[in-house]
Amino acid sequence: MFVLFEDAGKFLAGRVLSETDASAQVELESGKRVKVKSANVLLRFEKPAPAELLREAQLVAATIELDLAWEFAPEEEFGFADLARDYFSANATLVQQAGALLRLFDAPHYFRRAGKGRFRKASAEVLQQALAAIEKKKQVQAQIGAWAAELVAGSCPPAIREQLYKILFKPDKNAPEYKAVVEASRTAQAAPLALLQKAGAITSPYQFHFKRFLLEFFPKGTGFPPVTAPAIKDDLLVAAVQAFSVDDSSTTEIDDALSVQGLGSGTVTVGVHIAAPGLAVQTGTPLDQLARTRLSTVYMPGHKITMLPDDVVQAYTLLEGRDCPAVSLYVQFDEASLEVKASETRLERVPIAANLRHDQIDAHLTEAMLEDPSQPADGLPPPAARFRTELGFLFRLAKQLKAQREVARGKPENFTRPDFNFRVPGAGDDGPEGDETVEITVRRRGAPLDLIVSEAMILANSTWGLWLADVGVPGIYRSQASLLPGVKVRMGTKALPHAGLGVKAYAWSTSPLRRYTDLVNQWQIIAAARHGRTAALAAPFKPKDAELFSIISAFDAAYSAYNGHQAGMERYWTLKYLQQQGVRELDATIFKEGLARADTLPLVLPVLGTDLPRGSRVRVKLGDIDLITLDVSGTVLQRLDAVPETAAASEEGDSEEETMAGPIAIAVDVTDTPEEEAGAAPAAAAEN
Repeated sequence: MFVLFEDAGKFLAGRVLSETDASAQVELESGKRVKVKSANVLLRFEKPAPAELLREAQLVAATIELDLAWEFAPEEEFGFADLARDYFSANATLVQQAGALLRLFDAPHYFRRAGKGRFRKASAEVLQQALAAIEKKKQVQAQIGAWAAELVAGSCPPAIREQLYKILFKPDKNAPEYKAVVEASRTAQAAPLALLQKAGAITSPYQFHFKRFLLEFFPKGTGFPPVTAPAIKDDLLVAAVQAFSVDDSSTTEIDDALSVQGLGSGTVTVGVHIAAPGLAVQTGTPLDQLARTRLSTVYMPGHKITMLPDDVVQAYTLLEGRDCPAVSLYVQFDEASLEVKASETRLERVPIAANLRHDQIDAHLTEAMLEDPSQPADGLPPPAARFRTELGFLFRLAKQLKAQREVARGKPENFTRPDFNFRVPGAGDDGPEGDETVEITVRRRGAPLDLIVSEAMILANSTWGLWLADVGVPGIYRSQASLLPGVKVRMGTKALPHAGLGVKAYAWSTSPLRRYTDLVNQWQIIAAARHGRTAALAAPFKPKDAELFSIISAFDAAYSAYNGHQAGMERYWTLKYLQQQGVRELDATIFKEGLARADTLPLVLPVLGTDLPRGSRVRVKLGDIDLITLDVSGTVLQRLDAVPETAAASEEGDSEEETMAGPIAIAVDVTDTPEEEAGAAPAAAAEN
């Protein structure tokens, strides 16, 4: 005796060895013995042999026309043998019955299962929908195959080109475009990125990096919804100062300005004036939500994505010729000793007399000119010449403040490497296309104007940070427990020391037009200025406010990502510069084993052929440049020095996290430096 039975959705047949009312012991053709419940037995037969029955049944099943079988099937529930008798004849054979069973089971869109060997035919409406879906699936599968074939042949279909960045970085694995790339990649035995490059899908390496960033952080685009800059309703007094800002020529978000009063009187008052959007923009409003979504302005060579809409920025920026609302910190210094005598915060309107520009002044403003009023001021633009005396005092003060911080931090700051400015002439409002000629120039760290601005901003951020803590108003602080290797800068709500800067507390407050943390702290400072010791009750964010921790978490993640994108774009333009200038060899300094840093370009690259110690200067021959992976390697041709310079080996700022790669694989060290406040570090780069 043989039986045909169902087991886990499969039909098997074998010889019965023993049987009870509930089950049977069955031996399959393979020799395997299985226990089969009696309810799962669908046919019993003496011949043909089980394997032959299944083989013949499959042949019969292939001949059954489903549309005709559906017409023959009754409306009520039926068994497979019933359909076989209706379809073939009243005397349907065992093979025909088994063939009907297999055919019915494999056509769920025509017949749904109603039990073991039992079925019910689908309604006409459901059947048509199912058939349409099957036909569509066939067409999609055919399209996937056609797209895959095109990719393997070296051509990229338009549909895949349109979905390129989503396929690579945020794929919908059920989408036919993604499936086509996977199928083609498997067929060609190539990685998807390499396959798409070969197929011509990536026409611009620059756009590849930029659009990847947009997909991740600006999936809805970089435009702003319609918003209006609210008016400042406070009746603010006009300060009796003439303030000036210091930025690059293309800077539109002018957050800070300086003023000096009382020169020659024995007591000099230095004013740090910060643009005051916090006087108008309120928490929870649409404009606040916009700023909180972006969290920071994104900088890159030739382009930026602002935190706030341009018309909002222009409403509050410290533009020359206007009396601009500002949150001002006034610090009184003894003119001789430069000791702090008092400080005060005011909400006021500040006359901005001039917007000084780095690129117009730096080359002409020397340290000697600032330290000695008798030095000629040849070439110094008139706006800067007007404030030469004030700049001279601020330079003297900046050197003093820096020296005091170095004492507090326990060792001098030693930033000997230059910073670099990137300019991409010809870039449009929407940014560069990627093929423009790039200009890379050196900007010396610690230049007079940089030092003046950075020390003034550190003074403001540390003074306001301590003041907020003193009046019991929480803020967002940056702290660093020590200068030991691996101890990073942390963000939190407590006023803790910042060892790297050598200050007792440090709360970013001086860039409210381009960093959301600064806007948050400005709201808290405004509350403290208005209410003093009772400000904690009136401030938007209360002690232990969960919202502050949420803002810190979101900002930290976005800030690191934005810095990473900027570093990647700067590496792209550096590699582009090498190509455009035909640079095949360059001088470099060994950064660590197997890595070198170019002496005159912002480039770190792996090098072969050396086990020289850190600080060794070498001549490097460059290999091929890949603008997609942002890779370039080098081979050491010769050593240029006999003994490594000790200064190079001890230079601050070195880290294994130097920018060696772009968005494909990026790690960025965001440790604070004074140059951040002057606009030279990645987080607040000079605008291009």
